[in-house]
Amino acid sequence: MADAPAQVLPVEELVARARALADAGPRQLLGIAGAPGAGKSTLAERIVGEVGPLARLVPMDGFHLAQSALVALGRGGRKGAPDTFDVNGFVTTLRRLRRLEPTSVWAPAFRRDLEEPIAGSIEVPPEVRLVVTEGNYLLLRDEPWDEVRTLLHEVWFLDLDAELRVRRLTARHEACGKTPEQARAWALGSDETNAALVARTAGHADLVVRLADPLAE
Repeated sequence: MADAPAQVLPVEELVARARALADAGPRQLLGIAGAPGAGKSTLAERIVGEVGPLARLVPMDGFHLAQSALVALGRGGRKGAPDTFDVNGFVTTLRRLRRLEPTSVWAPAFRRDLEEPIAGSIEVPPEVRLVVTEGNYLLLRDEPWDEVRTLLHEVWFLDLDAELRVRRLTARHEACGKTPEQARAWALGSDETNAALVARTAGHADLVVRLADPLAE
C-alpha cells in the first residue's frame, strides 16, 4: 500500500480527468505510476481507448534493456529494477514528445510474450494531444530518473491491495512460462523489492488513487 492517503475513485472519473488534460493542449503528458501488478497498464490502455485517436500510450516498459544485455551486465535476475532500464532513452523520448515535433516520434513497446522490448513500435504523430506513459519509476528521485517527473504534466499513483497485487503478479509470471513455484518466488522477491521502492515515491504524485472497482489485468 502506498504511504500517501489514496482517494477511491471510479475509472470513469479518471477518464474524464484525462480528457480534460488533453483539452488543455497543445500536448499533455500524463504518467501513471505504481508498484508492479497495480494495474497501471490496464488503466492506461482504458484511458487511451476512451480518449480516442488523439491519445497514445508510450509505456516505460518499452525501455527495458534486452535480456542479452541484462545477462551480460549480471542483472538478469533483477529484471524490472531501476538499473535494468534505458532511462536516458526514456527521458530523451519524453523530451521529444513534450516539445511536439513536426514529425512522428517512434517509441519502443514491450512484448510480454517475448519478455523483450521492440524498437520503433509505437507511432506518436504530431496531432496527438495526450501521451500516457505508465511505469514503476516515474516518480523516482534518483538520478537520472528524477528528470522524468519534470517532463510529465501530471502523474497519478495507482495503489492496490498488496495481496491482490501479488496474486496478479504470480499469475502473470506463470503465463510467461514460469512454474508456480518460480512465479511466486519472483513475485515475493524481485517484484516485492521493487514495490517497496516504488511505494516510497507516492508522495510526489498529483493524485494517489485506488480504483473503486479494480480493473482486471
